[in-house]
Amino acid sequence: MSAAEAGGVFHRARGRTLDAFSSEKEREWKGPFYFIQGADPQFGLMKAWATGDCDNGGDEWEQEIRLAEQAVQAINKLNPKPKFFVLCGDLVHAMPGVKAVFSGHYHRNAGGTYRNLDMVVSSAIGCQLGKDAHGLRVVVVTAEKIVHRYYSLDELSEKGIEDDLMDLLKEN
Repeated sequence: MSAAEAGGVFHRARGRTLDAFSSEKEREWKGPFYFIQGADPQFGLMKAWATGDCDNGGDEWEQEIRLAEQAVQAINKLNPKPKFFVLCGDLVHAMPGVKAVFSGHYHRNAGGTYRNLDMVVSSAIGCQLGKDAHGLRVVVVTAEKIVHRYYSLDELSEKGIEDDLMDLLKEN
């Protein structure tokens, strides 16, 4: 299965909402609950590990996709349902064409480049440890490039996404 096909597997969840977290009833303790934590689907590692070349490869995700689908199916069968599911750790081992890695946890904007791979660290929505405003990073991906910009929450609410980024979305 290709990386593009893999993206389609998880696309089906788009647009779903969890109204329980936005309701008033979730603000008060209602008794015990459980959540599920999964870690390290690391798409691409199984083939790389099997071939003994963990520094390269990673271009086949079929096994990991099958296991991720199995995990979702198992969770969906549970009764009662978990309050939420969080996926942590290494999401991708390797993928042809990766040009940028986006992360957080540093609570300020940072980044750098190594061997044509951009590392982009976005500041926090919450607690700021640097001079950045509370905000979000908008990332536009085209066939030719990845363009990203950090917006404060106020900027994004009041002005929206800048025209040059919106124009990139219209190129297709």
